[in-house]
Amino acid sequence: MDRRQFLKMSAVAAGGTAAFSIPRLARADSTRILRFVPYADIAIVDPVWTTAYTTRTHALLVFDTLFGLDDNLTAQPQMVEGFTVENDGKLWTLTLRSGLLFHDGSKVLARDCVASIKRWGVRDAFGQALMAATDEITAKDDRTIVFRLKKPFPMLPDALARPSAMVAAMMPERLAMTDPFKQITEVVGSGPFRYLTEERVAGARHVYARHEGYAPRGSGAASFTAGPKVTYFDRVEFQVIPDAATAVAALQTGSVDWVEAPMIDLLPTLRKSKDITVEIKDHNGMVAQLAMNHTQAPFNNPAIRRIILKAVNQVDCMTAVAGSEKDLWSANFGFYSATSPMRSGEGLAAIAGPKNTDALKKELAAAGYKGERVVMLAAQDVPRISAVCEVVAEMFRNLGINLDFVASDWGTVIQRRTNRRSVDEGGWSCFVTYWSGLDMATPATNSALRANGEKASPGWPSSPALESLRERWLDAKTLEEQKKVAGEIQLQAVQDVPFVPAGQYFQPTAYRRNLTGMLNGFALFTNLKKA
Repeated sequence: MDRRQFLKMSAVAAGGTAAFSIPRLARADSTRILRFVPYADIAIVDPVWTTAYTTRTHALLVFDTLFGLDDNLTAQPQMVEGFTVENDGKLWTLTLRSGLLFHDGSKVLARDCVASIKRWGVRDAFGQALMAATDEITAKDDRTIVFRLKKPFPMLPDALARPSAMVAAMMPERLAMTDPFKQITEVVGSGPFRYLTEERVAGARHVYARHEGYAPRGSGAASFTAGPKVTYFDRVEFQVIPDAATAVAALQTGSVDWVEAPMIDLLPTLRKSKDITVEIKDHNGMVAQLAMNHTQAPFNNPAIRRIILKAVNQVDCMTAVAGSEKDLWSANFGFYSATSPMRSGEGLAAIAGPKNTDALKKELAAAGYKGERVVMLAAQDVPRISAVCEVVAEMFRNLGINLDFVASDWGTVIQRRTNRRSVDEGGWSCFVTYWSGLDMATPATNSALRANGEKASPGWPSSPALESLRERWLDAKTLEEQKKVAGEIQLQAVQDVPFVPAGQYFQPTAYRRNLTGMLNGFALFTNLKKA
């Protein structure tokens, strides 16, 4: 029995025996409680320390941002009341809204925001670009933040509004002074919900309570992460349910209200229910990729990375994820998302060309592969990741690569991927991950395209040529110029291979029909009501 047949049988079983096959989760007894199933556990609660999207979801409940993005991906003031731009674009003055409070009751001050921006700017790709263009950030007074720039940076609001990967989360100065490469020890923000650390059960539950002191914006329309963030729930509970069929069964019985990312194979079961809505809310999609450790053999050899780039079959990867639902995925594209205005055909033959295993094996030997052990970190609790892991692992084995397939949960992968030691000392060679199509859309936001060595994402690619081209893109004055440079970046990426793109898919979410007001984008918990 193949994988897809097995999953379809599981889907039928989940629908037919839901009342008996799931654990007894407490039923919601109030419209003021929301029970949500995230795609994986929240292993890290510091939004600057990791790019994990479970952490981003957590961060957007707990922390607020200076700017937000609307549905048109236009930056709008959020914590900021207003701003001015002077001195030919090199002097920005941001004024905070009055009445902003942290969860500990203290006022949000400009110096808190300055420290938060600086910490975020060390780690985030877009933040690094902003910091490189900045001479000084200061707090003029309690409500005024001043940026003095070396050169104009018109995308400053876009950088501070970035709602994905590493969130530009405002936190108290005492926490924001934490080394960016160390995790914060306390979770205090000024967002619409407070994190109840004492109720956390690792691998099972995270709980949030409404922030009584939160004051939404008084004007504008709620749109993505912009506009008034109104809370209608007193309590939000994240129920971590690793088994996909169990999560779906819990949704069918009403034990939970919302499953963030139901397995594609189980969607037909959910669509049959009159009580459940299945729809795509995030039209930016998710882009799969194989991240390789550029500091360890064999993937410290660019020639070997180029062979892997040619060998990965995006169609096979996305078929493993979404099967016959071809309207849910795209394949055979390059280093930007398939939905990006920067999408380029430059160098695409190296990605979308034929996959001749015998020829690739000969190229691998000629490139210098000597049978080094390849430790692949393979998260099994996230279906979209485990499916691609299986396809890539089979490709490795067919090429004759000495593969050590390390099956684990995603939280363990997140922790272990920071290990820079050799594979014999707990290090790693590669892992499969996903980036939001929003993150992969441009060189400014595409963290995976950063090639600045130790400051880059895990894998730590280093390419002065890619970094130089990224600077050119940031300085481009027109869209056409940006597209031209984006094509040059892709040509260089085909040579350096900072990562291997593995296809893009569009994940439907599933929720009980009595939930209303759900915003477009990824999981957000404001402006959402339960009848």
